[in-house]
Amino acid sequence: MTVKILDFLCNRCIIPDLNTKSKEEALASLAKRVAEIEPALDQDAVLSVLKEREQLGSTGIGGGVAIPHGKIPELGHMLIVVGRSPVGIPFDAMDNRPVHIMFLLLAPDNSATPYLKILAQVSRLLKTQEVHQRIMEAPDARSIQKAIEEIEEIDGQG
Repeated sequence: MTVKILDFLCNRCIIPDLNTKSKEEALASLAKRVAEIEPALDQDAVLSVLKEREQLGSTGIGGGVAIPHGKIPELGHMLIVVGRSPVGIPFDAMDNRPVHIMFLLLAPDNSATPYLKILAQVSRLLKTQEVHQRIMEAPDARSIQKAIEEIEEIDGQG
């Protein structure tokens, strides 16, 4: 079974203008959006999981991309939230460049295989310059979602 990014990405899961000045603010904004989408989840608990993961090493994978991720026991399904920062956020990325695109991936405790598949897929897709460019040039959340959808369709055929 192919795992698709779009299966876990809703309209409200995209923040096209993430105007934060730091990694902490960015993670807090993503956690806030998660709590808005999943009211049963505690924003501080989500943020805590993300911060713990960052302490192991930055999820800034380079090329202006970060993939913060973690497991939330109370979550019943995987969830992806995309944040785009037009100006860029200092994120302690591997290449020391600011991060413009964040794909937050949250999963329940029992979802190891699909979680790793999605993590790998997001990482692979975002390493492509064209993908990065299309997400950055999209005028709004719906356009970002459409760009991801089209990219995934092309990628799935490869």
